[in-house]
Amino acid sequence: MADRLLFSKTGRAKYISHLDLMRTFQRAFFRSGIQIRHTEGFNPHPFVSIALPLSVGYSSQCEILEFGLVGGASYEEVPARLTAAMPEGIVIHSCYPAQRPVKELSRVNYIINMEYEEGRPLEAETALSRLLGQESLVVRKKSKKAKAGFTEVDLIPLIHSWNLEVQRDTMTLDAVLAAQNPGLNPELIRAAFCETYPDLQPDFVTFHRRAVLDGEGKEFR
Repeated sequence: MADRLLFSKTGRAKYISHLDLMRTFQRAFFRSGIQIRHTEGFNPHPFVSIALPLSVGYSSQCEILEFGLVGGASYEEVPARLTAAMPEGIVIHSCYPAQRPVKELSRVNYIINMEYEEGRPLEAETALSRLLGQESLVVRKKSKKAKAGFTEVDLIPLIHSWNLEVQRDTMTLDAVLAAQNPGLNPELIRAAFCETYPDLQPDFVTFHRRAVLDGEGKEFR
């Protein structure tokens, strides 16, 4: 049976790429003396797998890493020992046996924060609400499989719910999106808004993954 970690990735750590993050975990397990399962073959290496890898620059409080605990520490000991071997911004919150397949992770809750240096345009809230309230919102998405290099996707069926809050200089979109098969990268929402309303483009946008959910909207672990 596989084991899992729940960890957060914030601050400067959000700029660590997926491959570098995998290497970081492999080294951290070694430095902390926590023994984990290795791959088989001529060049075995520590097996770690991260569900739904984050895009570079995104922060998260609910990342899940799958591995195989062999020895050297108990579930209770792993979080503190592994966090001590991690760079700033990566914190391990819990370690536990995997009970559910990753394919049941079907939704993701993102917080998308749009900032305006000179104050939020008054029409921005109405414009974004109108965009997400459409019956269909088809955009182009890069695709390595498509001959043209891109494919078209309708965002609306992939947005399960959303709520918009505004302040003087920000708009904050709290959205539950499809996680996989297919999943929706929240960057596509930002891009669609900026393309549709170029005069309302925010000066700075951040993406934060707040929760990973199953098909019933309950936390996935």
